[in-house]
Amino acid sequence: MRTSCEKRQLFRLYLWILSLALACAGSIRAQTCLTVSDMDQATRTAVESTAKHYFDMVARGDAVALKQNSISSLAAAFSGIEDAVKDNQQNLSGVQATPRPPFELKTQDAAADQHAEFLCGVFGKNGQTADSAVFVIPNLAAGTYAVATLDAPTAKGNFAVTFVLQQIGAEWKLGGLHVKGTQVNGHDANWFAERARDFQKKGQTHNAWFYFLEARDLSVPVSFMSTLQTDKLFDEMQSVKPSDLPSGGNTTDLPAAGRMCKLTTVFPLIVGKDFDLVVKYQADSVADSAKAFQDNTAVMKALLAKYPEFRDAFDGIVARAVAPSGEDYGSMLPMKEIK
Repeated sequence: MRTSCEKRQLFRLYLWILSLALACAGSIRAQTCLTVSDMDQATRTAVESTAKHYFDMVARGDAVALKQNSISSLAAAFSGIEDAVKDNQQNLSGVQATPRPPFELKTQDAAADQHAEFLCGVFGKNGQTADSAVFVIPNLAAGTYAVATLDAPTAKGNFAVTFVLQQIGAEWKLGGLHVKGTQVNGHDANWFAERARDFQKKGQTHNAWFYFLEARDLSVPVSFMSTLQTDKLFDEMQSVKPSDLPSGGNTTDLPAAGRMCKLTTVFPLIVGKDFDLVVKYQADSVADSAKAFQDNTAVMKALLAKYPEFRDAFDGIVARAVAPSGEDYGSMLPMKEIK
C-alpha cells in the first residue's frame, strides 16, 4: 500500500507528464491555461485594464455599474457581489492597486464542466514550479476566461482583489469577485507557517495544523487556486493532521453541557483583527436563543478543557449550534472570558 507521500509524488508526476502533453498537443484537453508569458500583449492589456476599471467601481461602491458589466448568470444573482462591494468599499476607497500577472483560461466543453481543472505554466518532475498554478473551478461553461488579481495595500492591511472575467465578444465581463485579506494583524502566510512550525516543536500539533491551514489560505488570493507554496505546505502539514477532530463529513464527540455533543467542523477564521477558532456542532433546536447561548458557552469551555493549547493560538472562540433544519445560532467569546 502506498503512503500518502508516495501518492502525492505520483500525482505530481502525473501533472508533469500531463503538462508535457499539453505543450505538445493542447487539443487533448478540454481545458487550457495561458500564463502571462504565453498571453498575447493585447489580451494581457485588455484583461489588466478591465480589472483595474472594475476595481475602481468596487472602490467607489458602484455595484450598479459592476452589475451592468457582468455576465448574465451573475447579474441574475448579484446579491453576493453587492454585499462584497458594500463590505469592502470603505477599505478600498482611494487605494492604488497593483495588478499581478493574470491567467487566461479556456474550456471547450459544450456543456458546463463539472470539474474544470486548469494547469497553468510549466510543471517539473515533482509537480508545480515557482511560476505555475492550478485552478479548479466547477460548473464552468465553455468559453474564455481570465483570473486577474490586484494587490491593494490599505490602512487596515493588505488585500487581494480578484476578478474572474469572461470574454463576451470583444469585452471582458465580470464573472466573479473575491476580496481577501492577505494578512492578519500584519502577519502574512510565511509568519503563520513559521508559527505552525513553532507549535509543532512544542508538541501543540492541533495549533500547528490550524496555523498551517491559515498559511495556505493566505498564500493564494482565491480558494480555487493552488501553487508550489500551497503544495509544499500541504505536504508539510500532513505530519500534524489531527485524527481527533471532525473531517470529511465525520463528527467528533465532545462531552459538554451534561450531554455528548457532536462536533461537525472546527476551523480558524479571521474576525476583524482577531484570529478566532470556529466550532460547529449538532443541536436539536436553536429556537430558544438563551439556551443556545448557554450550550455554546459550554461547548467552548469543554473544547478548551480538552485542548488547552488553543489558548496560546487564538483570540477567541465562535461556537455555532446547528439545528437539523440548517438554522444555526452563534456566539463568540474572547479567550480571556472563557473560564
